[in-house]
Amino acid sequence: MTKDVIALTHRMPDPWTMLAGLLSGGPDKLMDAAGEGAVVRICDDEGRPLVSVEAPLLVQVPGEAERLLGATPPPVPYWWTEARATTGVEEAERLAGTFAARLAVLADGSAWPPEAARSLAVVDSDRVNVAPTPAAAQPAVDVLTDKVAVVLQDRPVVAMTAWLSDAFRTAADAELGLQIVTPAGTTLSPAVRDSLSHWPSRWVVRDERDDYYDGLSGAVLRWQDGMFAPLAGPDATADDPRTPVAASYQEASITEEHQLAVTFRTVHPADDRLVLGGALESIWRELTGAPPAGWGAAEPANLPWSPRRMTDLAHDRSPEPTWFVVVGAPDRPGLATVRVSRTKAGVEEHVTLAFGYGSDEKPPVEALAGAAEQLATRHHLQSMLVQLRKARRDLAVPPRFEGPGVPLAFVLGAEEVRQMPGDRARHTPLPEPPVALGPKARPALYYPLPGDPSDLSGWQDFERLMRHLKGE
Repeated sequence: MTKDVIALTHRMPDPWTMLAGLLSGGPDKLMDAAGEGAVVRICDDEGRPLVSVEAPLLVQVPGEAERLLGATPPPVPYWWTEARATTGVEEAERLAGTFAARLAVLADGSAWPPEAARSLAVVDSDRVNVAPTPAAAQPAVDVLTDKVAVVLQDRPVVAMTAWLSDAFRTAADAELGLQIVTPAGTTLSPAVRDSLSHWPSRWVVRDERDDYYDGLSGAVLRWQDGMFAPLAGPDATADDPRTPVAASYQEASITEEHQLAVTFRTVHPADDRLVLGGALESIWRELTGAPPAGWGAAEPANLPWSPRRMTDLAHDRSPEPTWFVVVGAPDRPGLATVRVSRTKAGVEEHVTLAFGYGSDEKPPVEALAGAAEQLATRHHLQSMLVQLRKARRDLAVPPRFEGPGVPLAFVLGAEEVRQMPGDRARHTPLPEPPVALGPKARPALYYPLPGDPSDLSGWQDFERLMRHLKGE
């Protein structure tokens, strides 16, 4: 089983400390640097990575170790140093544990998982060496076929770490899917779930009763033709595979917790004065009373919230698209992913945002129209969809059925309303008329929808609205 070990330390692991941690696995360890020095890899004599070590990350955002690891870190700020041991090699797991344990001792901190802190063994170094190119340039995936790259993760929450993000990117460049295999008790960060939508990428859950199933759909899976794929049922035909659904996936627990999900797109004129993140901060403040707590190019989100710094990073990476994760304070679970891309229309921000609420908390539905007006009048809103669903307050994605969201509202930006022929945008088949937002001469339109989590008929109203707006 692949093992990830993490050192959470009060002091920054300096190069000599890092070296001491690596050499604690044996006196003759040789290593290789990749990713412009961001990753150090220890490899066997055939060039296969045994352990990959990420560059130390300074975490300045509270709650991330608790959210992703269930661990208690040193006070913010602290250093997060992650090592990944390749599956199937006992020596690799022992080496990674030794590295994290030694680092925690030398840099004043702790190791996760807790048993890693007791891993101070010296391992045999006769079979390790410097990785040759191109092996050193590849992520340490566990299985690689001509269809998918498979990674095994044994963490409480599978997060979009820098390593996993690189694995997604490398697989996509090679036109492969990425399949993540986890134990039954693992959950996904929403940031990872949103990246598994492209076939044949999927979340594969190991299960005592059905062996393997898809954690997002429940389909029973088998390894076939070089990847995990749905198992055909006993009465399957070519047109109807009748894939069975795992029993574990169907054991959904009834919850009174809720998630408020918002997806929106903005399009900004491309100029030197543009500052990204303003729309996200605006709606975050309207719905929670405070700005986001932090952001990053991967999880954990390590930087205090700063639209200017986020803009600078997107500018440096342009014209390539840039992806960010944004998180809220621990007492108000909130997570957003932001994709910034340069198009002919300008600079686009596509934001997927969710907040979690307990059974004794009321989602701020009454604030939605005001939040939408802020985006429409100040941040070049193109469109927005708001949903409400019964799901976990902590936003983690479990490997079992959760009810779908239901639409609360749809918003059409002022420019999109202006481009509609005649009064099509204002006169719809919905029972309630849209609410005008912003200037009367050039309004955006807010379309309220039923939004009852126990009634999915709201999607029928949403479909009728979409057909009407498209002129179908």
